[in-house]
Amino acid sequence: MDKIAVLVPCYNEEKTIGKVVRDAKRMLPEAVVYVYDNNSTDRTAQIAADEGAVVRHEYQQGKGNVIRRMFQEIDAACYVMVDGDDTYPMEDAPEMVRLVLSQNADMVVGDRLSSTYFEENKRPFHNLGNSMVRSAINLLFKSDIRDIMTGYRAFSYRFVKTFPVLSRGFEIETEMTIHAVYNNMQVENVVIAYRDRPEGSQSKLNTYSDGFRVLRMIFRMFRQYRPFAFFGLLVLILSALAAAFFIPVGIEYVKTGLVLKFPTLIVCGFAALAAIQSFFAGLILHNLGMKDRRDFEFRLQLVERMKTGSGKHA
Repeated sequence: MDKIAVLVPCYNEEKTIGKVVRDAKRMLPEAVVYVYDNNSTDRTAQIAADEGAVVRHEYQQGKGNVIRRMFQEIDAACYVMVDGDDTYPMEDAPEMVRLVLSQNADMVVGDRLSSTYFEENKRPFHNLGNSMVRSAINLLFKSDIRDIMTGYRAFSYRFVKTFPVLSRGFEIETEMTIHAVYNNMQVENVVIAYRDRPEGSQSKLNTYSDGFRVLRMIFRMFRQYRPFAFFGLLVLILSALAAAFFIPVGIEYVKTGLVLKFPTLIVCGFAALAAIQSFFAGLILHNLGMKDRRDFEFRLQLVERMKTGSGKHA
């Protein structure tokens, strides 16, 4: 088992990968630097190898697929994940590592949004999207994560080995955040000085399609992780709809003693039944979620034993 593993997912980053590897080795001399190439068509893999990184390959396209491979293959007491585009300064990595190794943090978030991100990033929709996602996650999951979509993070062994990677693309960072918050893992924020990509280096993130995937994933994970709140909102909407249909029918019945709009009354009844079904669906899924939480705590204990065993053999 490595003490510190620096994980660098890469796709066509030949202009910057050499500097990222050198900076990682300079700031974390005891770390092993792993560069995972994701079907690059340039010299990314060769440059990384020349700089002394361990180069491996993931042939399924997408950042989520790369991170799944990394987390499966590498055992370390502390993991530092950083993009290969040289937008994140490695000078902050020692503090992030310290929080994991000495303060028992499970995930340390490299917070761009509290420093230079909005000045350095030249894509206004990215700025707006980051702020919206941060607000949505913190509101829905009652957390205080300063930067949801940053690609600069440090992880503990138990986070990496219990995190089920479901996303295939750039929404993976949001998934990591929700997983940590939902499972009551210790999350710390470290403010970092973000810098924009150097000239000639192209972003792989599509503002609209990737942004839509992130929002869709937040919706899906809110339904999965907080089902009672999700279906509770649905109950309120359906109940309001049923009441809106019933009020004119009820007023008419009080005045005339007749129900003249049977189709409206039928729609009201179906809406009320759907609200009742939604309530019980949320209640059942909430109880299943509580069981999953208990099972997760047992998995954490198993992972801690695995870590102890790996440490003895290292």
